[in-house]
Amino acid sequence: MYNREELDNFPTQPGVYLMRGSDSTILYIGKANNLRQRLRQYFLPRGDGRFMVPFLVARIEKIDTIVVFSEKEALLLENTLIKQHKPHYNALLKDDKSYVALKINNKHKWPMVSLVRYKGKPKADGQYFGPYTSADAARKTLDLLHRLFPLRQCSDQEFARRTRPCILYDMKRCIAPCVNKCTHEEYSVYVARTEKFLKGQDREVLKDLHSEMHKAAEALEFERAGMILKTIQHIERTLEGQTVDKPLGIDIDALAIFRQGDEIILTQLIFRGGKLLGSRTHDFANIWEEDSELFETFLMQHYEKQAELPHEILLPIQLDDASVISEILSANRRRVNIFMPQRGEKKVLVDMATANAEASFKKEKDVRTIREKILLEMQERLHLINYPKRIECFDNSNTAGSLVVSTLVAFTEGVKDSARYRKYKIKGLLGSDDYGAMKEALERRYRRAKDENDLPDLLIVDGGKGHLNMALKVLNELNIISMDVIGVAKEEGRHDRGVTSEQVFLPNIKDPIILKKNSPILFLLQQIRDEAHRTAISYHRKLRTKKYLHSSVDEISGIGPVKRQSLLRHFGSLKKLLEANEDALKLVKGLTKTNIADILRFIAKTKD
Repeated sequence: MYNREELDNFPTQPGVYLMRGSDSTILYIGKANNLRQRLRQYFLPRGDGRFMVPFLVARIEKIDTIVVFSEKEALLLENTLIKQHKPHYNALLKDDKSYVALKINNKHKWPMVSLVRYKGKPKADGQYFGPYTSADAARKTLDLLHRLFPLRQCSDQEFARRTRPCILYDMKRCIAPCVNKCTHEEYSVYVARTEKFLKGQDREVLKDLHSEMHKAAEALEFERAGMILKTIQHIERTLEGQTVDKPLGIDIDALAIFRQGDEIILTQLIFRGGKLLGSRTHDFANIWEEDSELFETFLMQHYEKQAELPHEILLPIQLDDASVISEILSANRRRVNIFMPQRGEKKVLVDMATANAEASFKKEKDVRTIREKILLEMQERLHLINYPKRIECFDNSNTAGSLVVSTLVAFTEGVKDSARYRKYKIKGLLGSDDYGAMKEALERRYRRAKDENDLPDLLIVDGGKGHLNMALKVLNELNIISMDVIGVAKEEGRHDRGVTSEQVFLPNIKDPIILKKNSPILFLLQQIRDEAHRTAISYHRKLRTKKYLHSSVDEISGIGPVKRQSLLRHFGSLKKLLEANEDALKLVKGLTKTNIADILRFIAKTKD
């Protein structure tokens, strides 16, 4: 527990504070214009107001501070430290997210529109439009552009080697610049219209097309005028289908938060050229930040690497540091204004974002309902007698038949229940007998579970028909008939370029059930089996290391079982023991000066 008397010693300047736990792990990083005043709020009764703060305060053992000279420096430092240390209770956006955009490679003599994915900041090799909320939305837009504006769609290599137009020319989808069917000026007109359309300047594009259509009609080019009319009609139908079309005509992001406890959804509505292109949701859990702090963190992390900023970012609350964040984000880029609208159309956009955040929360955060549905589907699909509320799964591991172990993992309501995990050292087996190891582990587990009335609803054995029959035999011998049992094994004979499927074996049914690769039941079964495999390997590796250390330490004279255990507990591995010096050995309880001298000789001999 933190000593509150130290609060008076903190500086009153702006800066960043790092709250640490018992093992010096950073729990939370925050910033303040007055460090002493801000930190006092955490420890005063109801001083902060957030219900989760008492839980955080109870874990604090130490607080470090870094003083800076301005709010801007505090914001930048806080953002840097959060990304560097990744504290458990701060919001941190993942850096591995990829974005989908449309790109016009306008540095090429004959530009084209293409769909691209990028991470972080896009390359400066063209004009990017987006990012889009999904690849499907981007593809639909690209398909529309191909029908409206006949730009080339072929690669540079294909473009260079063409000697006659492709079928797209006959379909009126390309004006064939590859074989000089158009001038560069004609082609540039379509490029400019494509850019305007992607920027949301639809009315300007229609105005240009109407003018061009009239000119074609006056020149008696009726076929060309008819083609332009079709393009106009197509654009007008597209605009009619646009359900959200605000006359603001600028790029806006509207943000909102919905939270229950420490579960949070942040929704971002994306308006470009006055039109709603889509939304993104960002979910957070175990976050101690209040809404204003979370918005600040999100703004600093999300917009930091974006190629082009919106003109405005609308929020449901007022941020004290909005102007400072705007200054930081706008450096060498378009100026972005961050504010809370009080009324009018922009207030409506924020209200829309808030409604979407709540809807997304109810949809995405009601995990219990989703898991219950999957488990009910599992019961029906696999013909289980019981609803599989608690599932247990076994896996074995050994080294050439020696040091055989078996582990049990448990999932309750579809979630890992680590308190029920069990580990078994298999005794009395000769050679690699997977069936024998499984049999012993099952007998030990379910004999006790039966006595304690602690049987699961479903047992999963990692293996095929043989493993399933062995498990059924064990349960029959123990007179346990209330449990469902299935076997899960990789499907044999499949070579789908690395893609594997699973076979589920059921009692008294000859052929296994093959689950679809996108089945949520399959995903859950694989998750459970992989967890069992991971724990078995991990436990076996730990015992193997200890055994090696045991056998090595046994060579040291004067070290009996008690002192050997002290060395094992203190160093944990032979590698660390061999790195020890005299001072480190003196910290081990029970060692005499003679013991330390013998151990040092052993270390020197081993290194030689």
